[in-house]
Amino acid sequence: MMNGKTIVISMLLAFSLIAAGCGASSTATTRVAADTQTDLSGRWNDTDSRLVAEQMVSDLLSAGWLPNFVDENGAKPRVIVGKVRLKDSMEHIKTSGFIKDIERELVNSGRVSFVASASERDIVRDERMDQQSFASEESAKRLANEAAADYMLSGSITMYVDAVGGKQAKFYQIDMELINIESNEKVWLGSKEIKKIVQQRKASW
Repeated sequence: MMNGKTIVISMLLAFSLIAAGCGASSTATTRVAADTQTDLSGRWNDTDSRLVAEQMVSDLLSAGWLPNFVDENGAKPRVIVGKVRLKDSMEHIKTSGFIKDIERELVNSGRVSFVASASERDIVRDERMDQQSFASEESAKRLANEAAADYMLSGSITMYVDAVGGKQAKFYQIDMELINIESNEKVWLGSKEIKKIVQQRKASW
């Protein structure tokens, strides 16, 4: 027969095992296609960035400024993407990812010539300067022979939140504009909106 001390020890061990089992957690990972639409937190994500970029560039390239430029100049316009500012947002949104999505859509369209950003140009200029000293005369690229941009595309992302209890309505407004660099004329304005309802459910035990 078990004495009182043995019973107490056995009960403590059993309780510890039960507590450990209740506290144990497991993680399951499922691999999905990179372009799968996911929205786990309700925040701005890669799907939002990609879809808005596709829609914005589609609208941009279907507007009247493009055929007008080609008719007048007999060539594709050169475009550069400037800054996308984050305005009045409670979230940290990486606008650099959105800019890259915009750049990819523009380049892949084949309908405009795309000019490197300011930071990218600095790197290329350093390389070109090195070539003047270390590359052969025949292969060294000439200085002051860059293709200047005709237009700059820039914009902003604004976020609004309306919340009550555990429910939130998130509204994102993305505004873009294309500006003629020589004349400062705005030749295209685009706007896209995203609205999400986020319901936070209370944990049940």
